[in-house]
Amino acid sequence: MTKITNKFLHFANYKDIPNWSVQYADEEDLGFTKKYPMARIGSFLVKSQDVIEVQDDIEYKQVTIKINNGGVVPRNNGATIKGLKIGTKRQHVVHAGQFIMSKIDARNGAYGIVPKELEGAIVTNDFPVFDVDAEKIVPQFLVLISTTDNFIEFARKCSSGTTNRKRIDIDAFLNQQIPLPSVDKQEEILKEYNANIESAIQKRNEIQFWASESQEFIHNKLGIKVKEAKKVESQLQFIHLKDTMTRWDAFVETFAIESKYKIENLGRFLLSISTGMTPPTSHPEYFDGDVKFFTPSDLGSEKYLDFSSRTISNIAITNKKARIYHKGDILFVGIGSTVGKVGIVKDEIVSSNQQITGFTVDSKKINPEYVYYYLLYNREITTADQSKTTLPIVNQDKICKIPIVVPPIEAQKEIVDFLDNMYKTAKNNEKEIPLLERKALMSFESQIF
Repeated sequence: MTKITNKFLHFANYKDIPNWSVQYADEEDLGFTKKYPMARIGSFLVKSQDVIEVQDDIEYKQVTIKINNGGVVPRNNGATIKGLKIGTKRQHVVHAGQFIMSKIDARNGAYGIVPKELEGAIVTNDFPVFDVDAEKIVPQFLVLISTTDNFIEFARKCSSGTTNRKRIDIDAFLNQQIPLPSVDKQEEILKEYNANIESAIQKRNEIQFWASESQEFIHNKLGIKVKEAKKVESQLQFIHLKDTMTRWDAFVETFAIESKYKIENLGRFLLSISTGMTPPTSHPEYFDGDVKFFTPSDLGSEKYLDFSSRTISNIAITNKKARIYHKGDILFVGIGSTVGKVGIVKDEIVSSNQQITGFTVDSKKINPEYVYYYLLYNREITTADQSKTTLPIVNQDKICKIPIVVPPIEAQKEIVDFLDNMYKTAKNNEKEIPLLERKALMSFESQIF
């Protein structure tokens, strides 16, 4: 016998026809558990009507929302903006504790709760703001539900518009049903989630603390004192023509460090130094081979460089269209916003682009790993002589002139051992953080799906 399911009529505005589908005419089955009562989102959210006209002579705070449950944060790094510079004059005022979403990025998990520090900030109509009935739902509970993969897929389906400006249908959002246990049960579910998230946050804080401790340790161990740079300004300055090829500044800068140990130029300990180069892109045979090709984005997270986002072929090396470095060499970012980042080559042969300079340290005179840690934790020293025009640059000559403190070999080894232990602990924490975050999410989803 054929089962016939009847539904009530539904109406859609003409402007909403692109959104219309049977999938969410009522609400979509997102696979939620049936052990709790279901409730429409619109039954505990009420759209805020606190609207103002922006005044030209008043300073305003603005709001944005990070995707993937990244939080509600101030725009412009927290800086206020005069109303005169705000194009849309009709804006909504947000209040702490309200639920807020991005129409455009709802399909990317851009939902959140307005924090206290953003009380009174303003948003355009593209960021709907809702008062939450706290007697029915804990705001964080709603945020977590709305940022699950299943809910984000629902948001994607009911968003329409041009490719990069698709907006969610607010009526469909408010009509969607979600499981709604008692507030006490919601808080119980959130307790386990938050415990795992707090552990992840604590480990992040520990990593930052250890990085700070490591820098303080090496400074104290070496007795380093950095003298502040002085700007020597004058109306008329002279510079050799040959120097304009690498350096032209508006002022002369002096820089010096003190230490209880001998200070030498880094170049005294280098057996070789060379700057990388990118093979001609017109030759596809030079790329996607077996040789790792490092760029600045590949440096910074690991002591030993094990991953590169790009590779080149042995043909590029044979045809001398790339420069190579060997196991144990140190790579130094000498051009760009991340100047001073370093790493140690792990493989027998690697290459790099022209933003990176590689050098071989004479291990008979100085510990290469000590050099790595010295450069890592003393970027204010290693980049002090960078050019101050357009792109920051520390070229080969400036690298060779980096002042490096040279304690006895035994002290170098002690520094390396201590920092290795700190590094390993930090790396272990880095591995645990995503596991804790995943555990938190799984504990929450196991309760609602």
